[in-house]
Order: sequence, then C-alpha cells, then structure tokens
Amino acid sequence: MHGPFSAILISGLLLFAGLGPAAAAPPGPAKPGRCVRPAVRREWRNLSQKERLNYVDAVKCLMSTPSKSNDFYPAAKSRFDDFQGMHIKVGHAMHFNGQFLPWHRWMMHLYETELKTCGFKGALPYWGIEHDNTIENFAKSPVFDDVYGLGGNGAFIEDVSSPIEFPIKTPTEIPGRTGGGCVTTGPFANLTVSMGLGDSLEFQPHCLRRDFSPTLASTSMSHEVISKTLANSNFWGFSRWIQGFGFDAENLTIHGGMHLSIGGQVGEAADVYSSPGDPLFYFIHSGLDRIWDMWQRMDWPKRKCDVAGPDTMFAYPFDFFGDVEYKNITIDHVLEYPGFSEPITIRDVMDTAGGKLCYKYE
Repeated sequence: MHGPFSAILISGLLLFAGLGPAAAAPPGPAKPGRCVRPAVRREWRNLSQKERLNYVDAVKCLMSTPSKSNDFYPAAKSRFDDFQGMHIKVGHAMHFNGQFLPWHRWMMHLYETELKTCGFKGALPYWGIEHDNTIENFAKSPVFDDVYGLGGNGAFIEDVSSPIEFPIKTPTEIPGRTGGGCVTTGPFANLTVSMGLGDSLEFQPHCLRRDFSPTLASTSMSHEVISKTLANSNFWGFSRWIQGFGFDAENLTIHGGMHLSIGGQVGEAADVYSSPGDPLFYFIHSGLDRIWDMWQRMDWPKRKCDVAGPDTMFAYPFDFFGDVEYKNITIDHVLEYPGFSEPITIRDVMDTAGGKLCYKYE
C-alpha cells in the first residue's frame, strides 16, 4: 500500500475525522469542562511568516526566562530547561507504556500555556509528517528553515564512535546519517542544552546536535505506516503502532521515526529522556497528538474512553528486553508533572475539546 493510494487514504481519513482546515477563533472554554471556542492547532507550513516568527520569539523568551522549578530541577537555568528537567525526571514512567500519549498531551498543553506568557498569540503548531516522509522532501521541510523554521541539521560527522565526544548514543544503528554536528545556523544556532544526554538531572551543558536521517524518515513515517496505524480498531493496537516494535531501524514506527530522523545517532532529539532540549521536540509531540486525536475522531463514541496498555516501561507489548511485571492502565490512571501542575488522570485529557482542554487540529 504505497504511493498515491496511501496519500488518497490519508486524505480521506483526515476528512472523515473532521480535521480539515478550520478558521481560527478566540480560544477558551466558557466554564471548566466546557469548550466552546477551541483553539486551532495548525501545521507549521500553514502559519504565516509573521506567525512563525512570533512562535520562535516566544520559544527564545522561554529560554531567557529564569527557571520556576529550580527546586525540582537544580540544573535548570530557564523555563525552557524546566520542561526538559520534568521529562527527564519522569521519563521512565511515560514511555513505551499505555500512558505515553495522554501524558504527552498534557505536557504539550503546559508548554503551550507557558508560550503565551512570552507573547505567543496562537496555538501550538504541529509537524505533519505526511508532507516530509520521503528522502527527497525531508530536509527541505519548512520546519527546518533557518529563517522561518527551527533550523536544520548539524554538519556531517562520519565517525561518532568517540566515547569522549559522544558519550551517549542511541542504541539504534541509524541508516543514512547526514549530520551529527552542533547546530550552527537558524534561530537556535549555538544553543547550549543544560541537561542530558540520558537520564541525569545534573548540569551537563552541551551543544544542540542534530543528525538527520531522511532514509529513516522514509521508512518509519511512510504513508503505509501512517495508514496501518490509523487502521487499528482499539487503543492497544494503535498505541503499539505509534510507539514501535523494537529498537532496530526496521522496527521503528512513527514516534521513534520522528525523533531519530532528526536526532539520528547522537542528537538531542533521539534521546528518550532529554529530547525536549531540542525545540523540535514540541512539533514532534503535537504531531503525534494530532494523529491520536485523528484516530479518536474516526469512531468517537467508542474511542473517547479507549485507553489501554502496561503501566510500566518496557512491559508487554513493549517487552523488547524480556518480561517485566505490569498492570493494565485504566482511564483513571494518574499522570504526574512535578514542578508544573497537580496530578491529573488520563480521563482529564481524553478529549482535546473537553475536560481540561480546549483545542482542535485543522
């Protein structure tokens, strides 16, 4: 199921899900739990140049705003760092398990809310991978534009075997690497990342690296993979197709593909814990949230409460390293965001336009 047929299928699913272009309206619920005028999250290339620059300026503002959660994350220097610290701290509790998508949905809301304190006037943009999932198109994506995007690749470094220069690398052997160097162009050129790589919360300043792999993007995020993901009849299967079947390149699907096609072997975006150190992280996860919302809307009466999976990282069906004890999550599973918000439940974030949330995707 390749080529034009898949593209037509994706378009059909988008229309069926009611996610065609929508006019922006003043966002905000009329009262708690009721969403009357949802904010509209748009694909990056559908924003005007002025809107894109407004977003980039807001991100830079977060990077210059002092940490508010320093008691939780002592290495955090900025509000932007706080988000990375939170993701590192609870990373083991919300990857390769059932709560992965709900946890990140609320994180995106928290980030979007913080951006507004820095003058951001819109809703969190997303990356529509269906536009950039070929070898030819990937690196040309407007998302990576140096002026009206978040910047592109690092310089190519063929040998990344040095344990001194590259102490932590993704376990996946990345096909078709094209970068590996520090990002030196675009709005985040020469950015210093405070924490990571890995799960340490200590202050370990290092440059932002990117290591694009258009080859990996073309396989892990293909139209065929997107179609098969959306074709799942229940959340258990859908979540498995989102998160992947293993760490070998051929077993990566949408989530791993989005991260590793940008971060490659040695880049920040490829790190399961510290990836929010790359501003592109938020486009990745708003894009994933949009796919989940799309899937939900395809059968809303059935899927508005459909959530399942293990409560523990790397437990079945993500048991890539052997058996791990777990319990199945429910819609009342508690999600935690230390230093940012009170705990919530998955039930609170099942509907993007209800409960604690009020947005939709174009």
